[in-house]
Amino acid sequence: MVSKPQRFFRLALAVALLMTGCAQLKQCAYAGINRDEWQQPEKVIAALKIQPGATVADLGSGGGYFTFRLAEAVGPTGKVYAVDIDRDMLELIAERATKEGRSNVQVILARPEDPSLPEAGADLIFTSNTYHHIEDRVAYFANLRKYLRRNGRVAIIEFDRRGWLEGLLRHYTPSEFIKREMEQAGYMLQNEFDFLNRQSFLIFVPKR
Repeated sequence: MVSKPQRFFRLALAVALLMTGCAQLKQCAYAGINRDEWQQPEKVIAALKIQPGATVADLGSGGGYFTFRLAEAVGPTGKVYAVDIDRDMLELIAERATKEGRSNVQVILARPEDPSLPEAGADLIFTSNTYHHIEDRVAYFANLRKYLRRNGRVAIIEFDRRGWLEGLLRHYTPSEFIKREMEQAGYMLQNEFDFLNRQSFLIFVPKR
């Protein structure tokens, strides 16, 4: 078990790394400390019930922590768009995709107000630990609806009040805020999972 002072030091180190401008160091900072232990990525991917051949947008893909797991889920006939405003991280993802022969991963340099997805859209738009960074979230996610295919979904994983360090740095959004804002943006809650111990995990679909 990592103590609170140790976690604070590690998070402070991660923030410092993000400020260095070195892509590899930033990638480490995005991944976080012992992330597999608290993020439970295999369980997250299973909960999403992604069909082979699906198209998924990893919104705020960062260093690609979920991108390649999503690529594994959609299979060779599917597509994953790694979407971010950080060009350095996208270059690292593209480099890894080429090295691993992941032709189903495509990077997209987004604008802060729009993910710039292809017109063909996505079956699932997934975002993890990014929601609190988005400005004018109601308008942003209302606009996002145009990128969703028929029966498309939006999955949001976000830090909540249970993460004390994230709370200290204001890197969180209470789940009730997310639900209210997504309703205002034209969505309804489809699923809510409670197995993550410091994050909410919500899936929304557009209102018909």
